[in-house]
Amino acid sequence: MSKIEAVRTLQVGNLKVEAYDSTEAMGKAAAESAAESLCALAARNDTIGVIFATGASQMATLEALTSISGLPWDKVVGFHMDEYLGIPEDHPASFRRYLRERLTGKVRMRKFYGVDGTSANPEETCRQYAELLRQYNPQLCLLGIGENGHLAFNDPAEADFNDPLDIKIVNLDAECRQQQVNEGWFKSIEDVPKRAITLTIPTLLRVPRLIASVPGKRKAHIVYRTLTEEISTRCPATILRNHPNATVYLDPDSSAELPS
Repeated sequence: MSKIEAVRTLQVGNLKVEAYDSTEAMGKAAAESAAESLCALAARNDTIGVIFATGASQMATLEALTSISGLPWDKVVGFHMDEYLGIPEDHPASFRRYLRERLTGKVRMRKFYGVDGTSANPEETCRQYAELLRQYNPQLCLLGIGENGHLAFNDPAEADFNDPLDIKIVNLDAECRQQQVNEGWFKSIEDVPKRAITLTIPTLLRVPRLIASVPGKRKAHIVYRTLTEEISTRCPATILRNHPNATVYLDPDSSAELPS
């Protein structure tokens, strides 16, 4: 596997940042790191729990990752980090559909557990999913950062760095919902659901290895805020600076406001 070289690297707190000369190079670098983690975990585990994000930020990374041959997918038990309430699995914006088209339809995992956003009892869905997460204890998480700094669907008003829950129902703020329109998943903000199920921030931070793919010009300022602001839920992504093994991968657009 050839190593993709970053054009710039820096570290803020514990958080490592790597910028690349194209979105494709960013995706390949993030995928290579994920592949290395998968192979190392497979060498000492029969089962590997992995959490996958969705959205525009993950496209290049998942495309590269599913193109790498010889990875131990047969040991992977996959999870995803959020889903809209009320969105059926075949809806164009469904995260279960997204991952079927870009991940589970391309590689054969041991198991993939989706979050059912159409459940008649979403609280029970949360409880059952939390049990699965505890059972499989994910060791790798591929994630992104929202335009409002959210991790998963933990928008600033919902984010809790000491959340007692592993997964919960949240209200989505206007900036988060507008991002979904900007990325083309919905025609208007009125079409975007107002509630979702999400893994909480402590659940994400419990994972030993975090790989964050954050491309695009609309992410440049939130990357700057993530690296420069006081760590707080006003920008939930700032908490990544406390994680012992997290790396943010950037492309030319998202790295435009990197601090000097």
